Amino acid sequence: MNENILQVKNLSVTIEKHQIISGVDFSVKRGETLAIIGPNGAGKSVLFRAILGLIPHSGTITWEEKVKIGYVPQKLSIEKNFPLSVLEFLQFKGNKKDIKDAIESTGINSNILNKKISDISGGELQRIMIAWATIGNPDVLLFDEPLAGIDIGGEETIYNLIYNLNKKRGTTLLMISHDIGVMYKYADMVLCLNKKQMCLGSPKDVINEENETKLYGNMSTFHGHSHEFSKHHNE
Repeated sequence: MNENILQVKNLSVTIEKHQIISGVDFSVKRGETLAIIGPNGAGKSVLFRAILGLIPHSGTITWEEKVKIGYVPQKLSIEKNFPLSVLEFLQFKGNKKDIKDAIESTGINSNILNKKISDISGGELQRIMIAWATIGNPDVLLFDEPLAGIDIGGEETIYNLIYNLNKKRGTTLLMISHDIGVMYKYADMVLCLNKKQMCLGSPKDVINEENETKLYGNMSTFHGHSHEFSKHHNE
């Protein structure tokens, strides 16, 4: 099961004559977790939109034949008077069995199904969006900053949920994240992006001060943490 589920070669995206990303090359094997890092405005979300076929691009994007893809966006804004319950929302995507399987796989308490979706917390909403994405049992899940809007207490729960989808279902994961600890704990490979591809490799090989400077300049993002996490990763 080591075949590539996704192959990207020389990917570039230009929007309104502005080149957003250029020369991106990477592959993802079935069952792998790829983390994508870079500063704000680096083109990370644009990369996701390109590989999903949502925007024009140059280069080649090759998905495994008949692959099923799920996507969890960075943030979903729900109006306070949004009338649907969680169950009614999920029924737009699947039948009762699909919903039951998704709820079980994401560890959501079924009591939440009757709540108005506008009344649940940010962490609960994120879990619901993950459940939504898992309906139909996709081969690949794309997460655009899965902790956006999540309180600190819910962070580990969300990442453990994502991790379990990978380990128990064998779901391939592509994840935009800024959390270096998460990358060491969950990612097989890390892609560093700042308009162009800056580095690609295992977390212990690419999370270092040299690549931090390439990506973020003098901004302290994971400076001072790389040695700590590297030590932890190698224990």
